[in-house]
Amino acid sequence: MYDVAIIGGGPGGYAAALYAHNFGLSVALVEKAQVGGTCLHRGCIPAKAWIHTAEVFAEVAGAAEFGVIASAPQLDWGRALERKNAVVGQLYKGLQGLLKQRKVDIVAGTGRLSGPGIVDVAEIAGGARRIEARKVIIATGSVPRTLAGYEPDGERLVTSDVALDWTSRPDRVAVIGAGAIGVEFACMLAELGTEVHLFEVFDQVLPGVEPEAAKLITRLLGRKGIRVATGVKVDPPVMTAAGVKVSAGGSEVEVDVVLVAVGRAPLTAGIGLEEAGVRLDRGYVVADRATMLTDAPGVYAVGDIVAATPQLAHAGFAEGISAITHIATGTPAPVDYRAIPLVVYSIPEVASVGLTEAQARTAGHDVVTTDHGMGGVGRAIIRGQAQGLVKIVAERGGPILGATIVGPEAGELIHELMYAVGWEALPSEAAAFIHAHPTLAEAVGESLLAASGRSLH
Repeated sequence: MYDVAIIGGGPGGYAAALYAHNFGLSVALVEKAQVGGTCLHRGCIPAKAWIHTAEVFAEVAGAAEFGVIASAPQLDWGRALERKNAVVGQLYKGLQGLLKQRKVDIVAGTGRLSGPGIVDVAEIAGGARRIEARKVIIATGSVPRTLAGYEPDGERLVTSDVALDWTSRPDRVAVIGAGAIGVEFACMLAELGTEVHLFEVFDQVLPGVEPEAAKLITRLLGRKGIRVATGVKVDPPVMTAAGVKVSAGGSEVEVDVVLVAVGRAPLTAGIGLEEAGVRLDRGYVVADRATMLTDAPGVYAVGDIVAATPQLAHAGFAEGISAITHIATGTPAPVDYRAIPLVVYSIPEVASVGLTEAQARTAGHDVVTTDHGMGGVGRAIIRGQAQGLVKIVAERGGPILGATIVGPEAGELIHELMYAVGWEALPSEAAAFIHAHPTLAEAVGESLLAASGRSLH
């Protein structure tokens, strides 16, 4: 009898397994593929490895602007693929070692919730095993969504799962979906020399982000040669001898491959959830956000499968910690979803935390906003990356409610504003701290000063 059985070894599942060590809990972790899940093997890590390759390529290509004379860079796609795999392999090996160190029993197979505290496993090796535990955590993650007519064939119609392992660079790509995944792939491919067409059914790229940020990113995507079409619905594809024809909004393009990036769907079917009393909402698990408990006694849910929470690896980490804390202590340890940063690893990056202006107004706040451009930030100019902005959303006379950053290292800079949102800091309180000069973080400092009503530059 284990204290905890976990179905799924992605970020939410393995974070819960690792954190259980702090309370001396025994854990069985059931995983049908490799621990690490989508994030480590088919998402966050490999995607960012490719993006870094693109950033290095672009930096070398523009070296002459900085007085560095170098020959035009040549892309060795195979070597870049090897490095991506090596990065994933290194992190995978480290995670395996850490789980072993924490005495987590890893069970290779597909788990099914068969009753209170009972997980039946169809083992990869071909056998069957029953695991009994006092508590169960469901952390089965998500899979790429498909689009009618664009069901993946693994060659000309693909999802990010396949695109991360392309053995050569495609010359022409249509990306359907301009959310985080679509925009990241579009930037990476364009920087490496691919002709990219980006289609989005909503009226802006990165739906849900601040309109100012979306407008700026759209302009910067265009400068990379990416052809962006928003507010359009793609027609069914037409296969040709040369590739695939994609039509939308009255125009047509022919490409070598179509990357479908229309979001991710929860992986909850066929694992006994509803039979065990776990309530689902359109495939997502309904859980108490203070404890991560589902409607089924003793059954918790974390990660991408949880309804009305962000599909982010770090949200899964936090939810795994929350579930284990409640299991071990009986005390709720709710995740503060207000202060979870979202980062889009486009080139440049887009990062946000808390409420957008529209969300804040919808919630009834008396909103005041401040925008500050990167154009006057010394370090951004030095780096040749002065296209960007910082937007702060605050309650009039009250705390900071949210923020958005577009620019170099936005994913790092947003954490300063994460604390401001999480601690409900007043702009004047946050602005009292001094930022080093010259740094990119000065853009945040200048924005805070402006938000406090006493701008400097």
